[in-house]
Amino acid sequence: MIISSSFTTQRYFRIGVSTFYFIQGLSFATWASRIPDIKSELQLSDGALGSILFALPVGQLAAMALSGFLVSRFGSRRVLSIAACLYPSMLLVLGSVTTAWQLLLALFLFGICGNLSNISLNTQGVGVERLYRRSIMASFHGVWSLAGFTGGVISTFMIARHISPFIHFCIICGVGLLLMLSARKFMLPRDAHLTGKEKKKIFVRPDRYIIKLGIIAFACMICEGTMFDWSGIYFEKIVQAPKDLTRLGYVAFMFTMTAGRFTADYLITRFGIHRILKMSGLFIISGMAIAVVFPNVPAATLGFFIVGIGTSSVVPMAYSLAGKSKNMLPGVAIASVSSIGFLGFLIGPPVIGFISEISNLRLSFALVALLGLGTTIMSGRIR
Repeated sequence: MIISSSFTTQRYFRIGVSTFYFIQGLSFATWASRIPDIKSELQLSDGALGSILFALPVGQLAAMALSGFLVSRFGSRRVLSIAACLYPSMLLVLGSVTTAWQLLLALFLFGICGNLSNISLNTQGVGVERLYRRSIMASFHGVWSLAGFTGGVISTFMIARHISPFIHFCIICGVGLLLMLSARKFMLPRDAHLTGKEKKKIFVRPDRYIIKLGIIAFACMICEGTMFDWSGIYFEKIVQAPKDLTRLGYVAFMFTMTAGRFTADYLITRFGIHRILKMSGLFIISGMAIAVVFPNVPAATLGFFIVGIGTSSVVPMAYSLAGKSKNMLPGVAIASVSSIGFLGFLIGPPVIGFISEISNLRLSFALVALLGLGTTIMSGRIR
């Protein structure tokens, strides 16, 4: 990749790519915040809604191989330009559904568009990181988290003003498209050149290096999925927190996860990516252990606070390392790691529920804690 690496050029590329991360985070948070309203409008039961929501990760997983191929074949800039239009535009479809099957199909397509955006965007992020010659990947994911928080605040305002999901989605779609148009000129013009020899590598089988990174992402994303879906239930059933405090653990987790992504790049540059990966695993197991051994509000909140620190930068680091693969093109390598890792996010919460059903939720969280240890062990095997 032959691109001017002056400070000004680097900064423009970084701002441009950060804008796309913001668009992606804002779009997803906007949809997620209005799920209760759409559930009510379609008169869905909890069970029916749960089954329909499963279409979103299925769509994301189904598009993994396609995303890697398209990015490697046509370049991340071209794919992201299209995906960044489609992703917020799908909000209009989601806000227009009138039946359960329409919502199911819309979520499946939303998942596909989200994955196209995710793989092409992270490929751009890896490219910008190469220009800086130091870690900046975690800060990009921090922008995604910040956008999610912003989306939640905007949604709270929209709901308080009784603005319908469709109007809300139209506004966010318009904002997303305007941001995309303003940032498009600051995207990396190209990825690594595809010579005749490199084109053959588009379909190369993941090597041990990529599989190990995928396992690290898998372990971390199980922890993330558990915190997203089960932290409130854990506080309700195990910690037995007052009703107005059942989301306290989740808030603590999200706070440190977001803050950790903005500080991780400095720490990675200072101490090295492998050392931070090891420490992240130790934070995960320590935080989970505190919450399991001492199931009271202060201790469990502290535990989830620590888990947020541990999970904050593992996936960005795995993507960054994947983008440096010597045997696979960046888009294919990131898609491979993302595919393995996303399986953890997909199957983790149901497995937690199954274990909780036959035993108890406390044991489930104890088993998740061991995945943090696995992250630490596997990071020592990455070279």
